[in-house]
Amino acid sequence: MKLKTECHEANHICDKNQYKEATFMEKVRLNIHLIYCRACRKYSMRNSKLTKAVNNPTVQTVSTSEKEAMKQRLQEQLNSSNS
Repeated sequence: MKLKTECHEANHICDKNQYKEATFMEKVRLNIHLIYCRACRKYSMRNSKLTKAVNNPTVQTVSTSEKEAMKQRLQEQLNSSNS
């Protein structure tokens, strides 16, 4: 079993790990690779942030009445700038 992993393999394992599909040995290989590869550590951190954002969204939406009010204000600004 080889423990040395190239970056493209590490990124693939990182993606699999994000969806809980990586095997134990793949996780070991990934963690060894992350010890010495700064670029893949960054990739892994961004992947983690993305997963957290998707799993725990804190998105607040605008109500329909607020959307209509914004549309109306934009239309008024467009009309006044065209005049």
